[in-house]
Amino acid sequence: MPKSEKEKMIAGEFYTMQDDELRAAHRRALRLTRLFNNSMEDDPATRQKLIRELFAQTGERFHIEPPFRCDYGFNISIGEDFYANFDCIMLDVCPIRIGKSVWLGPRVSLFAAGHPLDPELRASGQEFGKPITIEDGVWIGGNVTILPGVTIGKNTVVGAGSVVTKDLPAGVLAMGNPCQVKRTIVS
Repeated sequence: MPKSEKEKMIAGEFYTMQDDELRAAHRRALRLTRLFNNSMEDDPATRQKLIRELFAQTGERFHIEPPFRCDYGFNISIGEDFYANFDCIMLDVCPIRIGKSVWLGPRVSLFAAGHPLDPELRASGQEFGKPITIEDGVWIGGNVTILPGVTIGKNTVVGAGSVVTKDLPAGVLAMGNPCQVKRTIVS
């Protein structure tokens, strides 16, 4: 039996989002993020309920500042004591796995989605994705962009404004565009 477009998407294969199942899932994510983003600041229980409904997995303790955006939500897993500041975007066509005690500064963007370089293939509506993994204890500064397929190692700090195009090892300070390791911070 051939794979569905959703199965191909999650597997990182070429897929088209012009599919009824994916359109419905995207509309669901848009509805839940709209409700979350319009929720009252003095109602954290409602905010947590909406994120738990949206994401594949959460810890008991987490905080996300509105506004927040994602493609589907069902590919996002966050660990205990996760924090995301304002304007976080997660394009989760493939799994985005975030460990415990991870902090995201304002306007952090996690882009698991990609588009073909070939113009004909791109014009056909084909897309692909690669998973993103952020291990425990990572701190990502404001306005950082993380591209498809990147893994950031445990206890690493990514400086503000960086564009992370490749994996980063554990326990380092990294920054720049493209992001590069500057020094070790944890042995």
